[in-house]
This record gives sequence, structure tokens and C-alpha cells, in this order.
Amino acid sequence: MFTGIVTDIGTITTAEQRGDLRLVIQCGYDMGGVDMGASIACSGCCLTVVDKGVDWFAVDASGETLSKTAGGMWTQGRRLNLERALKLGDELGGHIVTGHVDGVGEVLSVEPIGDSHKVTIAAPAALAPYIAEKGSITIDGVSLTVNSVTDASDGRAHFTLNIIPHTWDVTTLAELAEGRAVNLEIDVLARYLKRMEEVRAR
Repeated sequence: MFTGIVTDIGTITTAEQRGDLRLVIQCGYDMGGVDMGASIACSGCCLTVVDKGVDWFAVDASGETLSKTAGGMWTQGRRLNLERALKLGDELGGHIVTGHVDGVGEVLSVEPIGDSHKVTIAAPAALAPYIAEKGSITIDGVSLTVNSVTDASDGRAHFTLNIIPHTWDVTTLAELAEGRAVNLEIDVLARYLKRMEEVRAR
């Protein structure tokens, strides 16, 4: 489990296809305190540490992971929002995040508003019913609050976010631009409601 509060930004230094895609990610963590097999959320995707050094760790991204996450995310030089898994007693500063990507969104616009930025994202139609005004959502691993939601004619949901300067500075959200794909994770409660709805519809 995670909170969506980013604690470091990592950079993919190598991406090597070995059946699965082996990624080496440079980071600022003290890797001496990170166990082999530990989970680290990488821009919203929970991945397992399979190798490590002083200032880097390696993970394997399967074909399933690549197919469910934003295109172009797993390339050399790409910066990733990182968060280590919750430990008992940690402060829950964001919201409960599983690190399981529910879908890929598209950035429609990024607009400066005062010192903050208003970001509008289109979510796929399958996720549209589970995005609510003032509800929680995770964008590339960052816990955020939905400001407003509009249902588009193509079935997608267009929703807006307000990114404050601190979040803009300590995450990769400052790299958002029109057309960029982002990982989306809906609120965990909405995930269970979605499953209940699917079962009832059978």
C-alpha cells in the first residue's frame, strides 16, 4: 500500500528487454535500508526490487505492466515519481493507493492559475463513472483531489486538478503537457464499487 505522496524522483538509466523489461532506476534513497523484493511505486505502478546498488535499484516490468501503463513511460532518461511502501505507523498524508494502474489518461491542457497550475485530463470511458468532484485520484503516482468533472460526448470524463507549487516542484507533474499520457488509479473505494457493479450486472 502507498499514499500517493512522492518521496523521490528517480531516473531510468537503462531499459533492457530480457523477456520482461529490466529497468535500472537511479534514486536518492538509502538503498541499504531497502530489502530485495520490496515494493516501490514508480509513477503509480507498484514494482518489485530485484537488484540494487548504493543509489539505484532494478525492477522487471512485464508485458502486462507495459500494456496497462502510459506509453513512453519506461524509456531511458524518463523521470519517475517514487514512493516506498507504507510501514505500520507511517503518516497517511494522501489517500490509500494500491499501485495498480486502472487506466491511462490524456492531458488536455495545462494552465497557470496564480502560483498554481490547472491541469485538465481526459479519463477513458470505463473509468468515467468512478471519478467524482472532490474525490481522490492518483496521477502518475501523485495523490490529488478532483476539482471538477465533465462528461464528454465520447464517453470520456474530462476532469480538472489544481497543482500547488510545492507538488509542482517535487514531482514530475511539471513535465505535463498537452497530449501526454498519464497513469490513473481511481480511489480504492471506487474500485470496489466498480467490482460490485460488474457482479450485479451479470
